[in-house]
Amino acid sequence: MKLIFLGAPGAGKGTQAEKVCDMLHIPAISTGNIIREALKNGTEMGLQAKKYIEAGDLVPDEIIIGIIKERLAQSDCENGFVLDGVPRTVAQAEALDQMGVEIDRVINIHVDDEKIVRRMSGRRVCGDCGASYHIDYKPSKVDGVCDKCGGKLVIRKDDEASIVKDRLRVYHEQTEPLIAYYEKKGILKTIIGQEEIADTSALVRKAVEE
Repeated sequence: MKLIFLGAPGAGKGTQAEKVCDMLHIPAISTGNIIREALKNGTEMGLQAKKYIEAGDLVPDEIIIGIIKERLAQSDCENGFVLDGVPRTVAQAEALDQMGVEIDRVINIHVDDEKIVRRMSGRRVCGDCGASYHIDYKPSKVDGVCDKCGGKLVIRKDDEASIVKDRLRVYHEQTEPLIAYYEKKGILKTIIGQEEIADTSALVRKAVEE
């Protein structure tokens, strides 16, 4: 199966994509990972992407799609794949179509913005040993102190509420239009993300198998 996972940052699409890959024995193709791989291997597209990354600019769509094309041509994608984090825009989705990449199903995981902000801004990481916690789901025994090493727990910059809200705004502007794009094609399945990962996984599994 050739699948795309959609969802706002923090909706859990990466976790669910991983589970589906294990279930179907197909690779997860994450933009960040394949760009890093292309840079490391010095592929033609990787070298082009490097110029933009070193200049602190966004990598243009045609290069991202080119890197994906290189990756999908590898033998482990013959029986299918899961695209995670790509396409990010309708322009990228159109480029995938033009490239002849056929998608069987698009799984959209919906979680309300307020819940996402709470989920992500509640994360805490130990500044010393890197252990991770959550003020609601996995609190430390002593507030602000790591159970493992006694280090101070901190909020990563990416998890600050203001940054999360900014990332959500970008998602709504740039990526959310993909929901309508794939709905028109008749291949979209939307599920509501649950509090428990296992409950979301059960819904995702059903959407994949239907």
